[in-house]
Amino acid sequence: MTHPLFEKHRAKLDAALNAIHTRGYWAAYNEMPSPKTYGETAPDDGKKAFEAHIGQKFELNQPGTTGWQGGENSPFGIELNVSYPVCDIEVLIAAGQTAMIGWQAAGVEGRTGLCIEMLDRLNAQSFEIAHAVMMTTGQGWMMAFQAGSPHAQDRGLEAVTYAYREQSFVPPEATWEKPQGKNPPLVMKKHFQIVGRGVAVVVGCGTFPTWNTYPGLFAALATGNAVIIKPHNNAILPAAITVRTLRAVLAEHGMDPNLVTLCVPDKRETTQALVTHAAVKSVDFTGGNVFGQWLIDHCRQAQVYAELAGVNNIVVDSTDAYKAMLRNLAFTLSLYSGQMCTTSQALFVPAGGIDTEDGHKTYDEVCADLARAIDGFLAKPEVALAVLGAVQSADTLARITLAEGGSLGKVLLASKKLENPEFPKAEVRTPVLLACDATDEAAYMEERFGPITFVVKVADTAAAIALSERVIATHGALTAGIYSTRPEVIEAMTAATWRSKVALSINLTGAVFVNQSAAFSDYHGTGGNPAANASYSDSAFVANRFRVVQRRAHV
Repeated sequence: MTHPLFEKHRAKLDAALNAIHTRGYWAAYNEMPSPKTYGETAPDDGKKAFEAHIGQKFELNQPGTTGWQGGENSPFGIELNVSYPVCDIEVLIAAGQTAMIGWQAAGVEGRTGLCIEMLDRLNAQSFEIAHAVMMTTGQGWMMAFQAGSPHAQDRGLEAVTYAYREQSFVPPEATWEKPQGKNPPLVMKKHFQIVGRGVAVVVGCGTFPTWNTYPGLFAALATGNAVIIKPHNNAILPAAITVRTLRAVLAEHGMDPNLVTLCVPDKRETTQALVTHAAVKSVDFTGGNVFGQWLIDHCRQAQVYAELAGVNNIVVDSTDAYKAMLRNLAFTLSLYSGQMCTTSQALFVPAGGIDTEDGHKTYDEVCADLARAIDGFLAKPEVALAVLGAVQSADTLARITLAEGGSLGKVLLASKKLENPEFPKAEVRTPVLLACDATDEAAYMEERFGPITFVVKVADTAAAIALSERVIATHGALTAGIYSTRPEVIEAMTAATWRSKVALSINLTGAVFVNQSAAFSDYHGTGGNPAANASYSDSAFVANRFRVVQRRAHV
């Protein structure tokens, strides 16, 4: 019998299946905070729901609670003072294993229907989640709403869709009949049971606590696994709201809510013990190279899906839309103060300059014009504050200070501290733009997370493409770009990105930016270079999270 929630959401699933096949534009959840979509009172209700968490204990009724812990510092300077349950990891793991029994019994269709129900419920809470994302990460309001809620939910649905497709390829049963000549055939009945691999741990990041969490979370759930979410210690609230909602949906439909739990460790060693536990069979992680590599090296019992640091770069060869190119780059480098894993860090510009529709531009002119474009784009305070948001980490502030010191290159554009009237304590910074030579590899050939960009002088375009490929192959990247009016240059860059296995954006001059990624159409990461060993989303992201166990008997 088909699960009722599968039937309820079948039209949405069918549309999502078509979307991952065609890769055209499609979105399940509206990215605009429209009252027509979310309800006339949704903005106020969501803000009130967020404010109700401030200064309170966040009750989840999880097993094994031993105490309470919080400590999130808002980049906007508001006092959060939310505390969360600290739970014994052995108890959480055991509870998850028990919950998996009923979750497996729900079957592929039941799990798929329940996961989409969870996503729909999260979508109804988009304003509450958006405020939580904004105040813990420093994202501006519109980014916090879009990336933190509907875009994250779309990525979650994308993972569910791939999981359903891969699992649906496995028939539940078959009759096997082998001819034996004159003798009666051999006949067996075979049954194929899909089972989750085990408990999954999803380690959240401090800048995109839902967008980078939902793919792994829902890929693991949809394939039959219990999930423990271990959020970044400065972005716990969005994860806690998510866990509370998923546990409520599970309980309402007769499932064990301990299938999904939140782990707020009291010390680093607790996290290490959790991810290396024998019962944990998958770990999803987004963050820095040090801990990410530690996970890959030490979680031998689990499949690790890791998105790490990289050096995203753009080759600038020529353009027939110079001002539009500069505007596009100015937005790209300013958005969320460069605190996106997809933001470009290095621009490779030939020493001899570039050809444009306005005539030839020298390297120095390109540098100066880009600096003016960034300055002009951020000239209006209301635009700057909305785009930049606030700096999430003290480490990022320290990197900005280091870059401004001149030790990494010539300062083309210094960072400015802007005042936010609504949030006087917010740490708002404009980008730093540096010039350096290609030989100054120590400066630009490592990720310097934040609003720090290098305009790197290279010998010529061929050298720029070769350098781009070497940087990506050696240090990784999630995005690469090319500006050129010459087909042979674009072909050469395309071939280089095939070899280094990175997504390429070509001549972006309009309202699409290299650091944006669209669910159901863009693959976020390829899994083919050091910046990430997996992609959001493809078949490989889900297929290794479940196993098929068969039984057979003679008929």
